[in-house]
Amino acid sequence: MFKNNMGGTDRAIRAIAGIILVALFFMGTVTGVLGWIALIVGIVLLATAALGWCPPYTLLGINTCSTKKA
Repeated sequence: MFKNNMGGTDRAIRAIAGIILVALFFMGTVTGVLGWIALIVGIVLLATAALGWCPPYTLLGINTCSTKKA
């Protein structure tokens, strides 16, 4: 359905950042409106890392996938 536009390093960084943000919310380190923002951003980062596809990358023509040369 979607063509991958994120490389492995990009996906790993997003996954780690997403896990940290979600954990900060659930540990109660970040509370209030900032906590909810951290949770939402963390979930979006985890989702894009899992899918390997980032909508803004598509709009901007960015592709961090490594291309295999024959």
